[in-house]
Amino acid sequence: MNIAIIGASGFIGSGLREEALNRGHTVTALVSRPERLESQPGLLVKKTDVQQTQTLAEDLKGFDAVLSAFSGHAQEDVAGYYAKGFDSILEAAGQAGVQRLLVVGGAGSLEVAPGKQLIDTPEFPEEYKATAEGARYALNQLQAQTDVAWTMLSPAAMIAPGERTGQYRLGGDQLLTDANGESRISVEDYAKAMIDELETPQHRNARFSLAY
Repeated sequence: MNIAIIGASGFIGSGLREEALNRGHTVTALVSRPERLESQPGLLVKKTDVQQTQTLAEDLKGFDAVLSAFSGHAQEDVAGYYAKGFDSILEAAGQAGVQRLLVVGGAGSLEVAPGKQLIDTPEFPEEYKATAEGARYALNQLQAQTDVAWTMLSPAAMIAPGERTGQYRLGGDQLLTDANGESRISVEDYAKAMIDELETPQHRNARFSLAY
């Protein structure tokens, strides 16, 4: 497939980029700092500002799918920057006629009890709240619109670089935990699950999750 990845040089975006390239997809990396990526076969790097909606719409035209690993974690107003940027991405995707938009979600909006999300528990780390609020906002925006076909994949509570095991469980809107009560996934396995969804859609206009 010919795909675009917004934020392809970031924490999770890098995993998505490498997984997609390793499977033979053609990837256009839409990034704010193209100098962070080296050229390699199958990869085109393009400087993009997601806050510039009209320009972004032009950048998103003609792809089989667009993956968004956009994040505002490096900004002073993380949640506000993310919300504004995601609104721009969604609007641009609609203008560009994007066929499928796959979005990196967060664990904060996963339920730990009926009607209670992880982000709203006392134990949720304060330093991650702004990022989690942004991801929850994105999920709500996706669910409220019908112009763009979408999928969001929320990771486990803890995601970090590790191994690509291919051994994990998929879930829905509930936080998945293992026998020890832990919720973990590697960036590599997260990327595998997302590119699996890209190649064989199973969660159209829905959010799903994964964990060991």
